[in-house]
Amino acid sequence: MLLRRKTTAILTLLSITISISLLLCVDIIRTQVKTSFTRTVSGVDLIVGAPSGQLNLLLSSVFNIGTPTKGIEYKSIAALQSNKQVSWLIPLSLGDTHRGFRVVGTTNSFFDHFKYGDTQSLEMAAGSAFTQPLSTVVGADIAKSLGYKVGDKIIISHGLGSVSFNNHDDHPFTISGIVKKTGTPVDKAVYVTLQGLEEAHTGPKHSPTSMLGRKSADKANEHEHEHEHEHEHEHEHEHEHEHDEHTKEHAVYNSEAFTPESVSVVMLGLKHRVTALQLQYQINQSKKEPLMAILPGMALAELWQIMGNVESLLLGLSGLIVICALIGLATMLLATMRERYQEIAVLRTIGAGPFTLLLLIQIEAMLLTIVSAALSLGLVAGLMSALKPWLSSAYGLFLSSPLFGQSSVIIILLILGCTYLVSLFPAVAAYRRGLHAGLNANS
Repeated sequence: MLLRRKTTAILTLLSITISISLLLCVDIIRTQVKTSFTRTVSGVDLIVGAPSGQLNLLLSSVFNIGTPTKGIEYKSIAALQSNKQVSWLIPLSLGDTHRGFRVVGTTNSFFDHFKYGDTQSLEMAAGSAFTQPLSTVVGADIAKSLGYKVGDKIIISHGLGSVSFNNHDDHPFTISGIVKKTGTPVDKAVYVTLQGLEEAHTGPKHSPTSMLGRKSADKANEHEHEHEHEHEHEHEHEHEHEHDEHTKEHAVYNSEAFTPESVSVVMLGLKHRVTALQLQYQINQSKKEPLMAILPGMALAELWQIMGNVESLLLGLSGLIVICALIGLATMLLATMRERYQEIAVLRTIGAGPFTLLLLIQIEAMLLTIVSAALSLGLVAGLMSALKPWLSSAYGLFLSSPLFGQSSVIIILLILGCTYLVSLFPAVAAYRRGLHAGLNANS
């Protein structure tokens, strides 16, 4: 029966396939976006800051949105660092900008321990992490939009406005690295050292780190001078090589050694994640300094609930598109009913009953939908596989297996159920036509 109307059947098949594919894509992206959103920060067990609300602390520290909380004193940071449950610590100092982009003061521990997506580490597209107090590392979007490269100098500004009249012109930062594209807020942030940030605000200080660095450099120079004097006329090339290696060794910048007066937020990684709730309670009950500790996963889930209406709207619109396609299927079957009068008469002549005709129409409709669903599954799987690298780099959407979960199965079953209901209209019309043909034959 379908072969006689193959052009109409093919067009209907394509219409249903596109509609189901659209619905499946929306469902997959909805699910994967939620998963990727909750993995904007990964591997961080606790975020600690001043009491300001869970969402505000999350937005300011992870998404660089909103006003940062007041600072945490260094004694509290030292107490957290010495806690036996803490494996590593990332201090963050907020409140400055560069040409509208947020500036984050931190240490090299940020690039060592901060993870995103499916526990993916930050990688450098060019250069390296901090190499000296006035080093800066910029995100991929900033480097692309502003045309920055390693070695360029930038000026940061005080305050969070897009335009600032309080620029730290006396303390330019040199770009030491550019972070590879992550699809997260990291791409739109400028990272500077805590030492450089404090010098930009208060002027250079003789910190213990810089004093030790100078003493080590003096000793190294003295040692090299004596070595040159003893072997003045021999092994000159070997001596120069040793001097270069020694200089490189003392040129390594230890950003963690600097102790700031205060920071805005601290990210903690624990030795055992099961102790997160216990440590969170201890921090929140601290009487030395008012602090607030949040679990990033729970805070992200709460934030997603606020945005959940958008995904429901997209899913609803896609459902309407599928229903329209199924109505088109019913319309096609009804429109071709006049062409089937001769077929129905022949079938009645060879003994087919009205109920058999009803089943044939329904089987035809279900067959078209089943083939469309199979084609849609293959089309969506291939499309998502091809776009996976682009989605992860451009939008931070990390597709994880399996693509088709329980919701996809429910969607297919609902579509088949709707097809059965929609096909009842042409099927009943065929049933009635069969009865009428039978009455005419008997008379």
